[in-house]
Amino acid sequence: MDLPTVWFVAIAVLWTGYFVLEGFDFGVGTLLPVLGRSSDADRRVVINAIGPVWDGNEVWLITAIGAMFAAFPAWYAGMLSGFYLPLLLIIVALVVRGVAFEYRGKVDDPRWRARWDAAIVFGSAVPAFTWGVLFANLVRGVELGPDGVVRSGLTDLLNPYALVGGLATLTLFVLHGAVFLALKTDGPVRHRARNVARAAGPAAAAALFAFLMWTQADHGSPATALVAAGAVGALVAGGLLIARRREGWAFLATVIAIAATTAALFATLFPAVLPSLLDPAFDLTMADAASKPYTLGILSWIGAFFLPLVVLYQSWSYWVFRRRVTRAHVS
Repeated sequence: MDLPTVWFVAIAVLWTGYFVLEGFDFGVGTLLPVLGRSSDADRRVVINAIGPVWDGNEVWLITAIGAMFAAFPAWYAGMLSGFYLPLLLIIVALVVRGVAFEYRGKVDDPRWRARWDAAIVFGSAVPAFTWGVLFANLVRGVELGPDGVVRSGLTDLLNPYALVGGLATLTLFVLHGAVFLALKTDGPVRHRARNVARAAGPAAAAALFAFLMWTQADHGSPATALVAAGAVGALVAGGLLIARRREGWAFLATVIAIAATTAALFATLFPAVLPSLLDPAFDLTMADAASKPYTLGILSWIGAFFLPLVVLYQSWSYWVFRRRVTRAHVS
């Protein structure tokens, strides 16, 4: 493969890592009032389950966007200009969620904690939905003119296909988070998480099936059809596994479903990384958006050195904090 293709695949891998890891963070935060409804101790169990890793998971987002900026500056610029408001909403939500995690326990007052709990739900559910809307519009295309300027407005982005994409990612991440909590916690939270996962499984499978079949009908190929079928199949398998209390295998199944979904979306973007709804001749292709070969060469050496370090460090973090979280750990 040439360097632009290599970096397109690398960026797809980075986004996959982000959605797999941050996906269960979003699901856990969205489910906070459901799984922690009985007591503040249970809410602390839910939060502590992702406490050591949530901020590290966001490194994948920073790396993915940084790689897009360095390897495909025109693609980065088109996304930033075309999806400015959705991206701003995501950034605000992530900031609110991060502040909520830090400030929730600063004051021993139920009303204080309740307000920050609401901020955690907002900061988790909004990105989970908005990322689906954004990537659906990437696949569908935008009103991109010959000058490379995106003319689509916010109302154009809220089309039916994109809303189905947002619903698919939201339900998928909720299921992913519920399965993660069933794997990571014990006691009442674990039992509730298992029940929520069983209930959320059919909804997530239906939403993901609708989104991927729509994607396949309008933009797919035989290769993406196989990947999409694998994503839906893995999600169905995850629902069956959690019903049998096989949390580890169920979590692996939801990981595969998210990874396959991301792979299918990026496969439809190759080689037109930003399709134009005005005229296919105005599509922004991978070759047009890529940096110079010298720049990509330097980036390749940097990525080959630092990416394994990031993976090793994060793997070590997960290993250190691998034990289940219970009420005994927060009392």
